Amino acid sequence: MGPLAVTQLLALISLTVALDNGLLKTPPMGWMAWERFRCDIACKDDPKNCISEGLFRDMADRLSEDGWKELGYEYVIIDDCWMSRLRDKQGRLQPEPSRFPGGIAQLAKYIHDRGLKLGIYADMGTHTCMGYPGTTLDKIDIDAQTFASWGVDYLKFDGCSSNAVEQMLGYPLMSKALNATGRPMAYSCSWPVYVGGLPPNVNYTFLGDICHLWRNYYDIQDSWDSVLSIVEWFSNNQDDLQPAAGPGQWNDPDMLIIGNFGLSVDQARSQMALWAIMAAPLIMSNDLRNLDNSARTILQNKMAIAINQDPMGIQGRRLLQEKSHVEVYWRPLSQSASALVFLSRRTDMPYLYHSSLGKLSYDAGNYEAYDVFTGATVTGLNATTEFTFSINPSGVVMWYVYPKKASKQTKMLRKTSKLTWQKTVPRHRIAL
Repeated sequence: MGPLAVTQLLALISLTVALDNGLLKTPPMGWMAWERFRCDIACKDDPKNCISEGLFRDMADRLSEDGWKELGYEYVIIDDCWMSRLRDKQGRLQPEPSRFPGGIAQLAKYIHDRGLKLGIYADMGTHTCMGYPGTTLDKIDIDAQTFASWGVDYLKFDGCSSNAVEQMLGYPLMSKALNATGRPMAYSCSWPVYVGGLPPNVNYTFLGDICHLWRNYYDIQDSWDSVLSIVEWFSNNQDDLQPAAGPGQWNDPDMLIIGNFGLSVDQARSQMALWAIMAAPLIMSNDLRNLDNSARTILQNKMAIAINQDPMGIQGRRLLQEKSHVEVYWRPLSQSASALVFLSRRTDMPYLYHSSLGKLSYDAGNYEAYDVFTGATVTGLNATTEFTFSINPSGVVMWYVYPKKASKQTKMLRKTSKLTWQKTVPRHRIAL
């Protein structure tokens, strides 16, 4: 690429208006089809689970009727494979009519009528990852206008079948095109993952100006190994990634797989806790129609959600990797509070972990901690107090830590969370 082309490219990018439509001041919450339902288009043989308007209506019903919406889970997001293989005569994307006979606008109305929001998928390239029509540079404006006309509230913009130059042009241009529609739409960019996820290939300052959230790393799979690989990559690169996050701009480690087939109950709590610490989007990909009580309890944990949704929007960090294979994660929160997650990377047996707040760089003072997954309160804490608790293999202990003189808001949050605590969750042993 010659100097003139680079100059022209940068000039074009500089014309992009920053995407500041007031959305996603906290990480988005909702449900997405991909990890659980993939590209199942066999509606004749599998009508309940195929990518169709029926599936998304079902999930909207569950979000609106089963207590999810009130907790903040508001987006119903279509992923790949919703499209017809051909654009219409006007060059617009269109849904596959046999699977979306009512059209996307009608589906959006159904979702909006339930107090929810609709997300949709497109791809910066000639084809989507599964071979459906992509959004080439000349189609960006018409696709943004089409989504706005349908009442779409969220766009996931993937990057298969495109090159680095097309991505450098296309992702900012889509931001500009979404702004130009006049309809506020959340914008999820997959750009970083296609160029390695890290500086200098990724300019996170610029990315924060044009996108609300972005995929940094590979797709999550339904396994504990996949969750750990994502957490490890984010933690190893936290000095580059953590400063990029904040209100209206979030790192996205991908979907919550809680309630599927690959995680134990302890591992499911671990994913929820770590995603809360990382200020990650809480986008579930599961079957809300067939969710067991343990998964529901974890995903609807009010304190974990409150930590994730903290208005300061500061992403947490890994503090320690102990020789015992326990890792400690920390996140600062509003009201002088903080969150701690103690993750066991062990595979043998429950482990008795010993530490103190002083060893975790807490200032002198008196504290209390609320155990997010048991409802227990730990009192009598100061920087030198030694505490001991048991952590299950691949499990977590998660604390909401606050100064002894807690605000009324903090006390109310603890009380509300405790009232909704499910007695089926086993208590961790806590000793001082």
